[in-house]
Amino acid sequence: MSYADAAANGPKQSPEDVSVLATRAPTVGGVYKDETESTASLIDVDSNHVNTVEPEFLEQDVKTTTQAERIEREAAEEKKKGSEADARKKAKARKAKSSGLRANSTNPVYIANAVVTTLVGAGLGVGAYRKHAQGKLSWELVGLSAGAVSAFGVVDYFVSKWFLQNKYPPK
Repeated sequence: MSYADAAANGPKQSPEDVSVLATRAPTVGGVYKDETESTASLIDVDSNHVNTVEPEFLEQDVKTTTQAERIEREAAEEKKKGSEADARKKAKARKAKSSGLRANSTNPVYIANAVVTTLVGAGLGVGAYRKHAQGKLSWELVGLSAGAVSAFGVVDYFVSKWFLQNKYPPK
């Protein structure tokens, strides 16, 4: 059943309802024109309070004062970051220069540690190669050698520390 059929079967409209629905809105007579109003309230375009824009405005990189201030702040921050990075690099270079091997190349503790480390490394390498060539190199021997190197390193650390503090302080 369609809507039209359902509406046709329903109650009929009273003549009063039909007359209300038949009336329409009144017609508009036309545009109202009043020439008596003054134009004094309009803005004068020749006055100082109206801002004009230059023709090259859209081609400008910086269009507003807020944008110009932001660019200035960013430039100042970049300059500050650059100067901080330069200062860090210079401090790091000074630290590396002052605490490096070159600065302490005449210190006998540093020289002795370099010689001992080289000799122990060479001795262990040659010994391990000989055991390998004989077929007697095992994980047990490697573990014992590593333990011996560790113990020697601990003793060397404390002896070197005592010498560096008491006899030959670093530069």
